[in-house]
Amino acid sequence: MTTRTEIDAALRPVLPLTAAVNAAGHLEIGGCDAVDLAQRFGTPLYVFDEADLRERCREFRREFGARLPDVSVLYASKAYLGKALAALLADEGLGLDVVSGGEVAMARVAEFPLERAYFHGNNKSRAELAEAMEAGVGRVVIDNFQDIGLLNEVAQERGRRQPVLVRVTPDVDAHTHSHITTGVLDSKFGLPLAGGEAEEAVRQALAAPGLEVVGIHCHIGSQVFETEPYVQAIDKALAFAAEMGRRHGLRLREFSPGGGFGLQYTRDEAPPAIAAYAETIAEAVKAACRRHGLDLPRVVVEPGRSIVGRAGVALYTVGARKEIPGVRTYVAVDGGMADNIRPAIYGSKYEALAAGRPLASAEETVTIAGKYCESGDVLISDARLPRLEPGEVLAIPAAGAYCLAMASNYNLSLRPAIVFVRDGQARLVRRRETYEDLMACEVG
Repeated sequence: MTTRTEIDAALRPVLPLTAAVNAAGHLEIGGCDAVDLAQRFGTPLYVFDEADLRERCREFRREFGARLPDVSVLYASKAYLGKALAALLADEGLGLDVVSGGEVAMARVAEFPLERAYFHGNNKSRAELAEAMEAGVGRVVIDNFQDIGLLNEVAQERGRRQPVLVRVTPDVDAHTHSHITTGVLDSKFGLPLAGGEAEEAVRQALAAPGLEVVGIHCHIGSQVFETEPYVQAIDKALAFAAEMGRRHGLRLREFSPGGGFGLQYTRDEAPPAIAAYAETIAEAVKAACRRHGLDLPRVVVEPGRSIVGRAGVALYTVGARKEIPGVRTYVAVDGGMADNIRPAIYGSKYEALAAGRPLASAEETVTIAGKYCESGDVLISDARLPRLEPGEVLAIPAAGAYCLAMASNYNLSLRPAIVFVRDGQARLVRRRETYEDLMACEVG
């Protein structure tokens, strides 16, 4: 029988559900030794705990489903999408929020039931809209007036009426990072309620023969740690929907308050529980519908990072060390901003632990630096860790969201491999890129 030791309680919320310390004293995920995974598949390596992924899917469906009679949970693909993940999401009964032709193509390759998909984006091309319709995407979310004209043409050419939601901007501040705030008036997304643009878009969409307006959508931002902004946005959006019903005959069948539910990245920042988001949103929708004389619509929520974030752990190999007396000690790893650009562009913070001795006491404060040619290529500043030696494996948890989706080939680096782990078995779901992959698109 395998002996396991409980992980540091302070780190428990940022690690996957199955994370433990095994008999060898190593970090274990999904019954797999993290050090062994690094040796077998190389580093940087992204490891996803399949049990954690499935439980988060079920938790969202359970908590929202217990409070609303008709609810759909869509996974926001921009956080990260691959064939294996799409298949898992389909198996768990989720839909997809897709924002590009590439995400539609990935879902098709994975044989995801695209009638459960909603196509977002602030500058959808005619080709992407055609691809989405050919794929059978269930809903298109109208973000601007161009969407209305292009989609109406594409739908009419195919002799179809495409169900759509109109995305409105409620002018609500979610109090998150400015780069991921989407509900304020000054946003590239959505049609402002103020000034009449949203109303004109509803009027045009209702009049378009190729479109069937089924609902209203809004989104206030990402990494939202407060629930009150959802209440404000929901009331504004549903008041607008009721007014559009009176003025233009809109029949509200679906309503989406978006997603943006927070993920815990460090030991000292705990977001509300999923149940708290569900309770706030469900009660706000019910109250607004009563207040504005609306029948309760289907409610569509769009979690992304809050499903995949905690399940993913990034593994790196420690390399060079640079000590600047009285200033800072840098410890470099074999990844960095090419596989996780979030610290560089958002100032995002992470925890870290030595995968081969996760229970070891902290001995020093170091900055974990990447290997790329940018001074800003730093993964963690001022990390408290045992003294790391070259060749050790460093684990950075809560790495499942946006790291892989925003990865690049900067410095012509190779994007990392990805494995899913479950019940002691590791499954390679994306191989590491090769130099041949880097050259494959070169034609000159």
